[in-house]
Amino acid sequence: MNTKNLVLMALLVGVGAALYLVIPGFSGGMKPDFMLTMMFIGILLFPKASHVFLLALTTGVISGLFSTFPAGFIPNIVDKFITAFVFFAVVVALKHITTKLPVAVVLVGIGTFLSGVIFLSVAIFVLGVDVPFGALVIGVVLPTVALNAVAFFFIFPIVTQLVKRSKFETALTN
Repeated sequence: MNTKNLVLMALLVGVGAALYLVIPGFSGGMKPDFMLTMMFIGILLFPKASHVFLLALTTGVISGLFSTFPAGFIPNIVDKFITAFVFFAVVVALKHITTKLPVAVVLVGIGTFLSGVIFLSVAIFVLGVDVPFGALVIGVVLPTVALNAVAFFFIFPIVTQLVKRSKFETALTN
């Protein structure tokens, strides 16, 4: 792993953590997870298994630490790992079209939905947290899908331009 790439991934995770902390909660204190948006940007920039593992680990742990959901630490880690590697597999399979913004926005929306469903499934069915699954999917996951897709739509082009100007070696520049 290149040190410059590690620094950029750390910056993405840091920005995701800052966004996660400043965004107010809704629907009983639940918050949209903007760490996912940054993780998806990191995967699109660095589509290698070792980078994906590192991004999944860091975003899972940091999201878990800041989670307002009851017993949210373990579900965050599980959901980030599964989501990151599924998203990575899709990016690798569709590598020629994932650089197009509309395709990437749709993938981020699908990835966010997958992440939310995995998180709630682990929290409810494995840990036994007593919350209504359907209500949380409608009240939290779907708004988060919309917010993450919109945020990605604005953030990804900015990050891509900065990466191209700074001469980082990413999937977008190769």
